[in-house]
Amino acid sequence: MNAPIETHAAEAAQADCSRVPYTRYTDPGTYARELERIFHGRHWSYVALEAEIPEPGDFKTTFVGERAVIVVRDRDGSVNVVENHCAHRGVRFLQQPFGRAKDFTCPYHQWNYDLKGNLQGLPFLRGVKRVEDRRTRVDGGMPADFRKQDHGLTQLAVARRNGLVFACFDHGVEPLEDYLGPEVLPWVDRVFDGRALTLLGYSRQRIPGNWKLMQENIKDPYHPGLLHTWFVTFGLWRADQRSQMVMDAHGRHAVMISRRNEGGAGEVTQGVTSFRQGMSLHDDRLLDVVPEPWWKGPTVTMITLFPSLIVQQQVNSLSTRHIVPRGPGEFDFVWTHFGYADDTPEMTRRRLRQANLFGPAGFVSADDGEVIEMSQQGFAQDPDGLTLARLGGTGVAPTDHMVTETLIRGMHAYWQKVMAE
Repeated sequence: MNAPIETHAAEAAQADCSRVPYTRYTDPGTYARELERIFHGRHWSYVALEAEIPEPGDFKTTFVGERAVIVVRDRDGSVNVVENHCAHRGVRFLQQPFGRAKDFTCPYHQWNYDLKGNLQGLPFLRGVKRVEDRRTRVDGGMPADFRKQDHGLTQLAVARRNGLVFACFDHGVEPLEDYLGPEVLPWVDRVFDGRALTLLGYSRQRIPGNWKLMQENIKDPYHPGLLHTWFVTFGLWRADQRSQMVMDAHGRHAVMISRRNEGGAGEVTQGVTSFRQGMSLHDDRLLDVVPEPWWKGPTVTMITLFPSLIVQQQVNSLSTRHIVPRGPGEFDFVWTHFGYADDTPEMTRRRLRQANLFGPAGFVSADDGEVIEMSQQGFAQDPDGLTLARLGGTGVAPTDHMVTETLIRGMHAYWQKVMAE
């Protein structure tokens, strides 16, 4: 039998996804099981935008869970994802974040792989010949039954959709479209609609908190109009806006959808300490929002694809956010800011300017990194504690308002099912 995934007897919390044990965020055994069952198991993980590897031989190094991988454009235009460690002695041989290569060679013993990860050659495969007493002998070499095709790099399953690239260690994973589900897929396709993308830049941070906390943060419409001064003051995200919470049939993926208002004082700002009625901008270009035809209503969609991707459309700012776990109490958070190849220069500048709201030092997102760290600190001090996520009840269902924690409950209900299998 498998050991219990939470050992402090919180049986009620196991059944009730609105009460989550603190140890779910701190226990090393639970984290190890998450890597096995989720990140290294039968789940699609985001690895790249195709715009990052436009030409044959272009590669990017990244992670699926804690396992380093290489995302590379093959000569025929396809995309391969292979594990970044040599099949010989396990060397993580590729260190550059980006580059271009004809093939891959491990520097330790010069084992050479093609762009699909197939072993092409290795030194001294058949040993070294030398002449002794006028006779030729062969020293060393691999055994006679050594076959190069048995010693390639680990090849991951790959799925591409409109410029997004996902990978999975389990080749039996369901098709990506089924994995995302009919409820969430249209919202992904709304941002990634097949138009060519253009890269605008990167930012990254290491956050001292459990990886699930960032998924929860972007599934949580409760906090933005309370924590973030920018949102509540300038109307980018407030509880009084028209909104919708969408989730897939499993509760693992979600979309928070909203429509901007003009801000100002009202019922939802009463007693909210982050609201600053008299605040104004020295540079009001930060709120130079231009509606785009493809929005079709919503000014904000925050998509969480379990376990590792957040897709942000916050007015004209667009980015992917990649969650890379680094242990039970730490994760890397990598932002890739992008636009569309047919954007005007003015729109590109607008997207870049509005990106200052987000990222590690963003006027909004800096708050999230700080409160996630504070949450992890609280979990560590009380092994018997339970979180509470009962805003809007204890059930799991889509809603047409944001005064709810249903998306968080949905994710934990799914997590409990996967971890118990």
